[in-house]
Amino acid sequence: MPDPRPSDTYGRPQPFGFDRFTAWLNAIGTVWIFALMVLINSDIVGRSFFNAPVRGTTELVALSIVGIVFLQLPNTLWVGRFTRADALISILIARRPRLGYALQALYHMAGAVLLAIIFQASLPRFIEAVEIGDYVGAIGDFTAPTWPVKFLILLGSACTSLTFLFLAWSDLQRMRSLP
Repeated sequence: MPDPRPSDTYGRPQPFGFDRFTAWLNAIGTVWIFALMVLINSDIVGRSFFNAPVRGTTELVALSIVGIVFLQLPNTLWVGRFTRADALISILIARRPRLGYALQALYHMAGAVLLAIIFQASLPRFIEAVEIGDYVGAIGDFTAPTWPVKFLILLGSACTSLTFLFLAWSDLQRMRSLP
């Protein structure tokens, strides 16, 4: 019985070494999480023991969560750790594999389109953030530009859309290889 999960692609390289690139993005996101933990704990210690919080912690955490999610999205999808309900698809692939893989390819194509829409909707916001120098925080206290995170949204959504396309292609190849 074929394994219906997209995780069966794990270990197979994506075209052009794209899987390595998304793994690096994922690793950067993981390191960023540890850096945030250090920042948050430093803020807590500073507040509790020295009455001196780390300025901008709240703003940096809020920006970072979005950045981390979009950094880790494409690799999470590729290795099959993306949240989805696959009870129907599992049954279809087991009983009617051609239909199951076709439906799964359709799911992956819909994901590619959705992430492409997110990219398209985010691009003007990124350009505006760069042009006007958008920032979070308060002048004189703490400020951080928003464009780096908006760039990560673009990068993550583009890479995730491509990953969905690679998975759809893989599904169609599996479907064609069936007797």
